[in-house]
Amino acid sequence: MTAETPRSSTMVEEPADAARDAFAQRIVVSYPEDLSEWGRFQVEKPSFRAFLRKTRDTATKGDVWEEFVGVGCCGNTLDVPLRVEDVAGGSRIVDDTEIEYEVREACGIQGSWRVQSKGGPSS
Repeated sequence: MTAETPRSSTMVEEPADAARDAFAQRIVVSYPEDLSEWGRFQVEKPSFRAFLRKTRDTATKGDVWEEFVGVGCCGNTLDVPLRVEDVAGGSRIVDDTEIEYEVREACGIQGSWRVQSKGGPSS
């Protein structure tokens, strides 16, 4: 597959390429349980899944992706640590790769309305 070709799992490839660049059929990504409802809404949207497919080339179990989720209505600049929990098939992410979410343990993420208040994080 070259840079000019579409990112689709329906393309025909040479056997050596197929073994080296196998497509991920499904990846499971987790987010922390203390992510706000607004943050969960953002990462679970179809458009965010499409964003991940376009900006990530590969996924390997254990990868952690720090992703900017948006600014929200109150200036919430929230970076969310997404962790790859499982990969079915190969590691290469394409347009057809299914992305599922699960919730993992809390990590002290600082989000929600407190982000822009005096009581919010200082960094």
